[in-house]
Amino acid sequence: MKHLMRLPLGIAMLGVLALGAVGCSVAPPAQFYQLQQLEQSATSRENNVTVLLGPLKIADYLQRESLLQRETDGSLSLSQQARWAGSLHDDIGQLLLRQISAQLGSSRISLYPDRVGMQAEAQVVLSISRLDSGVEQPAVLEAQWRLLDGEGTLRNSRVLRFEETHNGELSDQVRAQSELLAQLSKQLVHALEEALPAVSVKKSPRKSAAAATKPAAKGQSETINIPVVEPVREVEVYRF
Repeated sequence: MKHLMRLPLGIAMLGVLALGAVGCSVAPPAQFYQLQQLEQSATSRENNVTVLLGPLKIADYLQRESLLQRETDGSLSLSQQARWAGSLHDDIGQLLLRQISAQLGSSRISLYPDRVGMQAEAQVVLSISRLDSGVEQPAVLEAQWRLLDGEGTLRNSRVLRFEETHNGELSDQVRAQSELLAQLSKQLVHALEEALPAVSVKKSPRKSAAAATKPAAKGQSETINIPVVEPVREVEVYRF
């Protein structure tokens, strides 16, 4: 009788273990994504302008590992398998730094608070309140930036909203979000070029009027251009 009682329990345990093994084998592996460094047309000029990028603040709901999906009703859901390969905050900062550096032609771009040994000529304070997308929803970036000069005076500011379409796949959603950040970097570079004369293309200095009329040094003879006066030829006049 004891053997008869143990048989159903053993079969039940084997069934539970089998189901657990099947469940573990069916679960798909996690997929990791990073923001893409899109190709940007680098400027041919070289600038030594020093820019401090930051502080950079992103919304609380973006500070998580899983990718968020915007639903048609406006709600957000967490993706079960798709995750960010690292800190989204750091990825955004590095992407903007590289693109601004390439477009300005300056390698003196630093991320806040890493500003050791640099005296910034401009500072960009950035706050991102939204950066997401969904299978049926476009990628949307909502942000605000402020541009300060080296003395901390506000030179420019803007509140923006960008949208980018995609095909619904997660990889293309990440591409679309990267494209939005590329548009943001272009706007920041344009603002820097307007606010800082050092960023614009340097033209060769023209000679001033004082330099043009500079007297000759001592010991050197001055050449004075005197107009040549030619004698008037006599003309014979015949009268009829």
